[in-house]
Amino acid sequence: RRALPAPDSDAYVSREYEAPQGEVEQLLAQLWAELLRVDQVGRHDNFFELGGHSLLAVTLIERMRQAGLSADVRVLFSQPTLAALGAAIGSGREVDVPVNRIVP
Repeated sequence: RRALPAPDSDAYVSREYEAPQGEVEQLLAQLWAELLRVDQVGRHDNFFELGGHSLLAVTLIERMRQAGLSADVRVLFSQPTLAALGAAIGSGREVDVPVNRIVP
């Protein structure tokens, strides 16, 4: 592995660039670019085709939560493009956990 050259941008599948639309897609594009170490992410780019994998998916979901976006890792696997993930975010219901009222 060490003897192999580092992959360049041609090693990854890319789609014709279309700029992210809306705040959610722009925030997701920024998170993807940082995490995947790519220059730009378009609406129709696929997280896994850009070099993402399951461990990065979990990291992405955590960074999304820190940014106030709610999603489950299963959503990313079923909606791997930026536009599809952006549309799916927030469509799921958050679970409201009640306060523990059991006395110690």
